[in-house]
Amino acid sequence: MNLRPEQLDAHLQKPLAACYVLFGNEPLLVLEAADAIRAAARRQGFDERETLVVGQGFKWESLTLAAGNMSLFGGRKVIDLRIPTGKPGRDGGEALQRHVASPATDCLTLITLPELDWTTRKATWFRAISDAGVTMELNAPERERLPDWIAARLARQNQAAPPEALRFIADHIEGNLLAAHQEILKLGLLYPEGKLSQQDVESAVLNVARYDIDMLRQAVLEGDPARCTRLIEGLEAEGAAPPLVLWALANEIRTLARLRRGQDAGQPLAILIKAERIFDDKRKQAIQRALPRLSGRALNAALLHAAKVDRVIKGLVDGDIWDEFLLLALRLSRR
Repeated sequence: MNLRPEQLDAHLQKPLAACYVLFGNEPLLVLEAADAIRAAARRQGFDERETLVVGQGFKWESLTLAAGNMSLFGGRKVIDLRIPTGKPGRDGGEALQRHVASPATDCLTLITLPELDWTTRKATWFRAISDAGVTMELNAPERERLPDWIAARLARQNQAAPPEALRFIADHIEGNLLAAHQEILKLGLLYPEGKLSQQDVESAVLNVARYDIDMLRQAVLEGDPARCTRLIEGLEAEGAAPPLVLWALANEIRTLARLRRGQDAGQPLAILIKAERIFDDKRKQAIQRALPRLSGRALNAALLHAAKVDRVIKGLVDGDIWDEFLLLALRLSRR
């Protein structure tokens, strides 16, 4: 059974399933869902809990022992199985299939995983645990939906904010939901219930954005100069290593240049993208939108610019590294 995140609260009011599988790209949402399931289990009489974390040297016999090692006093038990890599391996896959095929009486298994690629989702072990229980995917909302997500979180503490204030928070947390969660809790502590003003929000929210290099690559592909500027300023303030920033940008330029050359030669874009081993759907879509506005000449010029930045980093030519990064990003992101 697949469960949407917004259905979880209602689902937990009913008798619990024998197995829950949580995964997704946002650890905060996975953690909150797991906490909600554990709390519901306590309310329904699961008074014991055993946590198993799969890491190097983990013995999968531990899962079998946990299921068989029930209390002498007849208590109900939660097995909290965490697989941080999302890759249980052959032995783990087989152990998981055996575990869900013969579930122990009065035992609830909670399995938490990271974001899973399409090959993992098609694996036999994952299909087995999905079919045996309740599966829920918990991903961070798209950037354009962040203000709505923030508004819903504020509503939980009986607060509301105007649209421009919601956008202000979204811009400053830059996709970091944990930072957003902390800022929302801070607003609840600083101000009473009711309507917050723009000034209230601006005075309380700190610039806690996670200025991530991958976000810069995405902003370049999406053709968002304002976001590129903000991210580069943040990377500079955080002391990011210039060679790493250059590697990320230059790698993206080279990929786009190869795709552009292939397209200009009449090759189908889908085949070119597959040859570049680009499997992430979000990145694929961003590349498909970026290519029409980037000519082969523009990409060659960007490569030459990246070579100049490399010389600036090495001290071979004069220049401000971060100004050059900004110019390079704007060259790629302009429409």
